[in-house]
This record gives sequence, C-alpha cells and structure tokens, in this order.
Amino acid sequence: MTVGTQMQQAIAGLQSAASTMKTFALETQDQNAQKEYQQLAQNLDSALQTLQNRQNYINQQEPQYKQQ
Repeated sequence: MTVGTQMQQAIAGLQSAASTMKTFALETQDQNAQKEYQQLAQNLDSALQTLQNRQNYINQQEPQYKQQ
C-alpha cells in the first residue's frame, strides 16, 4: 500500500468521523452533548485539514505517491 493510499484512507476515516459527530450534534436534544459533538467535529475537521495539507505536500514532493 502506498503512502498516498494510506493518506487517502486516513482522510476518508476522518471525514466519516466528523460527519458522524455533526449528525449526532443535530440529532441530540441534550445541549451539553450537542456542544461536545460539535467540538469533536471541529477537532476532526482541524485534523482533516492538516492531513489534506500533508497530502498536498506529499503529492508535490513525491509524485509517485499521488492518488490516481
């Protein structure tokens, strides 16, 4: 498995987790839980942005790892 493939899988996992937290936040009536889910989603979005930036860097520096 290439670095590009591994990075894409990590990105997909974070996107899925962030979407799940956003859905939980919308579906709960508990204000505390809603805030916690929203904070988790923000943290995951931040991590996602970091990985996407890293993926862009890898693609520029190491074109052989670029996703097809």
